Amino acid sequence: MKIVMVCDDDQDILDLVTIVLEGSFQVAAEIDSTKLMQKAATIMPDFILLDMWMPHLRGDQLTVELKKQPTTSDIPVVIFSASKDGREQALSAGADDFLAKPFDIDELLSLAKHYTKPTAERVM
Repeated sequence: MKIVMVCDDDQDILDLVTIVLEGSFQVAAEIDSTKLMQKAATIMPDFILLDMWMPHLRGDQLTVELKKQPTTSDIPVVIFSASKDGREQALSAGADDFLAKPFDIDELLSLAKHYTKPTAERVM
């Protein structure tokens, strides 16, 4: 089963995303952004979903670091946020995509399925 890692400092969002995705994926939820890098390198998820605005390390900062590391650079990263300039920030940090909050559950599931396909199959 494909592994999706989700990092958000809001437990309610983590719970919601886990409930939505757990039928199709193994979900690794993390509330502490400072633990994400090590956890991602250990688990090697197929897809990472990051909140933009978290204490300590923001989603865009984590994306830059994930994309720098040889072990995690190829993992698709999607940043989600309610910020009006979130898409621009996410993409300039190297994220593969952006999901606006509040998000549509079907859109979340569709993104997760899309980014867990082999690279050659990811044609939008």
